[in-house]
Amino acid sequence: MAYTEDHIALAAEYALGTLDSDERAQVETMMAVDPAFADIVQAWAYRLGALNQMVGSVEPRPVVWENIRSEIARTALAQQPPSLADDVPPPIPSVEAAPPQAPSEQGPQPEPPPAEAEQPEPMRSGSDAIGDIAPVFMPQVHAPDPHVVRTPQVPIADDSNVIDLESRVKRWRSIASAVGALAAALLVTLSLQIFLPDALPGALRPAPRIRTVEVKTPAAPLTAAAQYVALLQGQAGGPAFILTIDGATKNFTVRKVGATPEPGKSFELWLISDKLPRPRSLGVIGASDFTARPLLASYDSEVVNGATYAVTVEQAGGSPDGRPTSSPVFSGKLIETVPPSQPQAPAPAKK
Repeated sequence: MAYTEDHIALAAEYALGTLDSDERAQVETMMAVDPAFADIVQAWAYRLGALNQMVGSVEPRPVVWENIRSEIARTALAQQPPSLADDVPPPIPSVEAAPPQAPSEQGPQPEPPPAEAEQPEPMRSGSDAIGDIAPVFMPQVHAPDPHVVRTPQVPIADDSNVIDLESRVKRWRSIASAVGALAAALLVTLSLQIFLPDALPGALRPAPRIRTVEVKTPAAPLTAAAQYVALLQGQAGGPAFILTIDGATKNFTVRKVGATPEPGKSFELWLISDKLPRPRSLGVIGASDFTARPLLASYDSEVVNGATYAVTVEQAGGSPDGRPTSSPVFSGKLIETVPPSQPQAPAPAKK
């Protein structure tokens, strides 16, 4: 069943305890007949229940209870029905029997009724007449006065929409206050979890973070003061180039010994290592006897120390695509020629 925003707001207010008795009875009836709606109420109660853990109980002042009792007494007095004494009609004036009038001496005498005619009832005394007249209430009806201008009756405005809108505004205001308080509580909790996790209860503390760090023991790096050299030679065994590397700066120098390039060709130096996906070019060896380059500074010491250095014959100016186009004609590996300087032991003190 799809629930509207009013249903969800009603469930949230029930969890907050801000509904009156009639609305609470309505929600409890809906929970009894609709388990899904009961789950929504329980979910709101679980979300808002964290606020009770963050705030302690506060005892109200005695004047608050006095004001509540006074308001209950005033409301009960206003809801009492009006007493019967206010609805009693005004007392009816007593009716006395009029005294019989004396017959006029000058008027004509009425003729005596015939003997066969029925004799009228004798008039009762005042005490007897009151008993028959007193219980009867005769309302007086007055004719409307034509000179009195009557005010037209003002039509009664239908304020049911106003009451409904006010109820919705109150409901959403309560929900907004609850959500704001919940957001503030979550912000405080997150701040405490980051900066002061020990101040939180055990259930709210963050789990300890375990980070696994893999430490690899590198190969013996090039000593800063050491010097390394590689003799690059071909199949015949004669030396063609001598490669020298400074351990401090990783700058290398190629000394041409007995190799002469063909016309229109160039020698290119390559670094070959199983830690790299392909050979890396270290540049074209110049036509002079010495060629210096600082290109090894970007490589790791372990790669530089264990690599094989090879020379290929390329077109003039080197390989066009950064890959060797022929097999190496000269190759060699580094060896240490100058050991690193050892710190001198301090001379013993003379006595």
